[in-house]
Amino acid sequence: MASQRKFVVGGNWKMNGDKASIDGIIAFLNAGPLDENAEVIVAPATPYLDYVRSKVNANVAVAAQNCYKVGKGAFTGEISPSMIKDVGATWVILGHSERRHVFGESDELIGEKVKFALSEGLNVIACIGEKLEEREAGKTNEVVFRQTKAIADNVSDWKRVVLAYEPVWAIGTGKTATPDQAQEVHDSLRKWVSENVSSEVAQNVRIQYGGSVNAANCKELGAKPDVDGFLVGGASLKPDFVTIVNARKA
Repeated sequence: MASQRKFVVGGNWKMNGDKASIDGIIAFLNAGPLDENAEVIVAPATPYLDYVRSKVNANVAVAAQNCYKVGKGAFTGEISPSMIKDVGATWVILGHSERRHVFGESDELIGEKVKFALSEGLNVIACIGEKLEEREAGKTNEVVFRQTKAIADNVSDWKRVVLAYEPVWAIGTGKTATPDQAQEVHDSLRKWVSENVSSEVAQNVRIQYGGSVNAANCKELGAKPDVDGFLVGGASLKPDFVTIVNARKA
């Protein structure tokens, strides 16, 4: 039942921010008030992980936006889970559609990253979602299940994994899946997890919705039984993010 799953809201800042603008974001996060029944995670760009962790309140967790599948070595431009942990961050976002479709990351690579990040003690927000042409061709479930299988095959501890369903056609486009569309995919995903992992994992795993979530639509989306939170892009840079975190607050 949805009531047993803790609402979880992530803010993915993407390639945005400098110290001055980040200070503004931290100010509204620290002022809140943030729903104490919600888990809140922010993901600044890599150079600012340490800075954000040192300034944001302890009730806000910090995530990296990506990491590699090994611990160290000759991988210019990459970061490892141990580096993320070393600066006090506890989460990593993996498989975001921009990593898949802008940077060409395969299902297999994302699975390997998930496996290694979990083995190193990080919590993972694992992203899945279909492109517009895939949805229009009726392939939403096929794509989403394929991506989820590549992740699920590599999960050692489901308690440290949040799934984020992000229809690619709704990211940064201003188009949002309707609450019913989001619920339908989340429900299908949960059934897939029940049949392919276990009913217990299906009941407990949290599935976020991502894709043009804002202060105006968050309450209606958050009321759906299988929507357990949000992964927010652009709106996480603005004070509206507080409203989104508080979507379930009475």
